[in-house]
Amino acid sequence: MTNDGSLLPVMEAFLTLQGEGAYTGQAAYFIRLAGCDVGCSWCDVKESWDAARHPVVAVEAIVAEALRHPARIAVVTGGEPLLHELGPLTAALRHAGFRTHLETSGTSPLSGHWHHICFSPKKFKPPVPGFHQLADELKVVVFNKHDLQWAESHAALVRADCSCYLQPEWSKRDTMVPLVVNYSLARPRWRISLQTHKYLNIP
Repeated sequence: MTNDGSLLPVMEAFLTLQGEGAYTGQAAYFIRLAGCDVGCSWCDVKESWDAARHPVVAVEAIVAEALRHPARIAVVTGGEPLLHELGPLTAALRHAGFRTHLETSGTSPLSGHWHHICFSPKKFKPPVPGFHQLADELKVVVFNKHDLQWAESHAALVRADCSCYLQPEWSKRDTMVPLVVNYSLARPRWRISLQTHKYLNIP
């Protein structure tokens, strides 16, 4: 991996339907970068945490592979993708005709040029100051009922035009779904994000 972002550790890249948040149901090409310094206990891609376990790939090769697929939304996720300099990747993706979407916990400074930023803060490590104002979408994973008040503390810091989502943590969905439904009915600012790709049994 280089500091200039011309090479990035890629765990996996694949065509799927976006399963969460504002773009649920739309075809998208996911680029999952390796490396994470957050370490959520319920993370379902813990194999992404160690960047050294995954191949380093040139930005040109990442984009060339993306172009083999019909979707023109490229979702850069992780791990925590902002551990890496993402300017060269977003420039190349945009030049190739992609919308650039980022999924991040905001624990590192923003790099890259994005059409859409999905900000999902985590209790395990706080976001960098000011990151809330960069978010187009706030997505809070609800693992227990106390996460609802924690979600409000973040919603108070995002822009007025930022969409706010509560997402039941998958392993506790049977108990968390009714909780977030009732909460969102009483507080219409919140929408519900379900991990629909898991219900559909797709990546």
